[in-house]
Amino acid sequence: MLPPRPAEMSEALVAKLVHSFYGRIREDAVLGPIFEQRVGHRWNEHLATMVDFWSSVALTSGRYSGRPHAAHHGLGLKPEHFQRWLALFEATVSEVCQGQPAAFFIDRAQRIAESLQIGLNIGPNALHLPPRATAEGGAKRS
Repeated sequence: MLPPRPAEMSEALVAKLVHSFYGRIREDAVLGPIFEQRVGHRWNEHLATMVDFWSSVALTSGRYSGRPHAAHHGLGLKPEHFQRWLALFEATVSEVCQGQPAAFFIDRAQRIAESLQIGLNIGPNALHLPPRATAEGGAKRS
């Protein structure tokens, strides 16, 4: 069962967390280059998208309509990348908020990281499914 959304949650808190976190990501020696490769010069757009994403998660605003699993394909991500992402996220959360909002954000981030790893078929919950067959009977590569 998911913990309830704390009453102290706000758009301002979401925006502060997102901007602080991605500032940290951009400076990180491990994750920074991966994000730079994908985001490039579109950081303002990416930050706006991430504020919408976390607003949808934390405030059920419904503003995000993207496809996070698709956005993370082709980056060569490994479980270690998600562990680093979570460590940076949790450190940022501890600086930006406390109590129930902090617990809420950390819980959701852990669930998101797990879901993305399952979707990318990596990590401890990977299904390691064989390639799907195409209509012609050959193996389809992912």
